Amino acid sequence: MAINFNTISWAANAVIYEVNIRQYTTEGTFNAFAKHLPRLKDMGVDVLWLMPITPISVVKRQGKLGSYYACSSYTKINEEFGTIDDFKTLVTQAHQLGLKVIIDWVANHTGCDHEWTETHPSFYRLDQQGNFTERNGWKDVIDLNYNNTATRTAMIGAMQYWISECDIDGFRCDMAHLVPLDFWVDARQECDAVKPLYWLAECDEPTYLNVFDTSYAWNWMHETEKLVKDESNVSNIYNILHNYSNQTNKATKLFFTSNHDENSWNGTEYEKYGYAAKAFAVFSFTWQGTPLIYSGQELPNKKRLQFFDKDEIGWNNDLQLEIFYKKLATLHKTNAIGMGETFILPTENNVMAYLRKYNNDVVLVVLNLSKHDRVQICVKHQWLKGLFSNVFSGMQFSFNEEVSFELMKGDYLVYKSF
Repeated sequence: MAINFNTISWAANAVIYEVNIRQYTTEGTFNAFAKHLPRLKDMGVDVLWLMPITPISVVKRQGKLGSYYACSSYTKINEEFGTIDDFKTLVTQAHQLGLKVIIDWVANHTGCDHEWTETHPSFYRLDQQGNFTERNGWKDVIDLNYNNTATRTAMIGAMQYWISECDIDGFRCDMAHLVPLDFWVDARQECDAVKPLYWLAECDEPTYLNVFDTSYAWNWMHETEKLVKDESNVSNIYNILHNYSNQTNKATKLFFTSNHDENSWNGTEYEKYGYAAKAFAVFSFTWQGTPLIYSGQELPNKKRLQFFDKDEIGWNNDLQLEIFYKKLATLHKTNAIGMGETFILPTENNVMAYLRKYNNDVVLVVLNLSKHDRVQICVKHQWLKGLFSNVFSGMQFSFNEEVSFELMKGDYLVYKSF
């Protein structure tokens, strides 16, 4: 597929923050969330990904409030969150702080009473009896028909509406691999013609990186979950990362320890990773790729948020991990991480150790992903020479090409040259 899409410059080294408007505040509105913008900017966030902002279908609704991902219109706002003017104001306020805003776009399916079911039933896939249908086992949605050119034209027109009307900066495309790749080619060309955008795909299919700037690192995530269950090892993770490096070219993979799906359906990062939750967060910011923070991880949030009902994040004045993420975000924007080459250091016992280097800037990362305490490790490399500071403690050390550590389970060490 001969396509040459270039990632917009502001997305380089970006840190993405996923916003669950419904659960973010007591009010669950754009205006209430806007009060958090300065804090998120200070934490090092660059891009706000808002879960779907469109209205939710009533027919076959799950729970009291329903799924964000079962929309009843592509060009209206969810009134629970506020008005279209409230959303425009939020985008403007974000832009004034230097933040970008991307919105969740659900192109594979709609809710069961979407306005198109009345006005354009031919936009949908039908079963042999001529009824709307759905092929993935989801109860509250129906599939669109991308064999119909008119469906594609209407979908792209709806996407362009949010660019022209609200000045959004891109799309996170839900289950992107369920929609034909050639549709995304057309959508990107026609939407980028209105305004150059950032494109994030919820999929781990290599071919979709011909169109999207970033796609999910699902294979990595599943293998890391196996590791903490003693069903895999660091070598298998490195193999997946190697495969990613052969796929991405100019694109990146999205690394995360939580998101809306993982938190609600599979458990918080502490349920999934336990002792290694923070170590994997460190990885997501220090490997080549794009890191994601989900709403409340800076608390940290240790509960599963209800998906179909109101379940407010329990904010307090003690955001224990805000500084942790701020330091990682700052590090992620350095040349060694953003543009550097990677050298994997030999280790044993499910310890990961690697170097990132760009010119004279060097970062050393050591992660004890095993369940063992007092693990001894010695790393050697010619790049490990000179003064280094611990990114988290600020303490300074002089390295002379060889350095030894003793690690407790879940320990993470990050050193940066200066």
